[in-house]
Amino acid sequence: MSRILVINGPNLNFLGIREKDIYGSHDYDHLLAMISEKAEQTGNEIEVFQSNHEGAIIDRIQEAYFDGTEGIVINPGAYTHYSYAIHDALASVTTIPKIEIHISDITSREEWRNVSVTAPACDKQIYGRGLQGYLDAIDDVTGMIDGI
Repeated sequence: MSRILVINGPNLNFLGIREKDIYGSHDYDHLLAMISEKAEQTGNEIEVFQSNHEGAIIDRIQEAYFDGTEGIVINPGAYTHYSYAIHDALASVTTIPKIEIHISDITSREEWRNVSVTAPACDKQIYGRGLQGYLDAIDDVTGMIDGI
């Protein structure tokens, strides 16, 4: 059993409300249910944290260093493209494997979305797989924890 933290940044709580043509029609509760079901299937302890505030995300990453978190899956939302502070927080927790996730294919959207300043502080980036990408990231980070 692994202890995994899933962090969702700004506006992800508005899934199913915002830009359905990009992010789909499933709401945030649907994503939470998918992750909860994944936890039951794998026996992992998975906590989900969401904030629209950069400082709260940084605080939670730092707390992960002390609270026994073994892996992080993070969708920094728009902070992906300009938050060097979140990058630095992720880079600080070197003992924890980290995967950046994006629902849409950020490489085929607006030019400014093509650059992730947070991905270099992570071990892997997954994008364009919809909500399934979260489940893939949980599998991948579990493999990293287990040394697979």
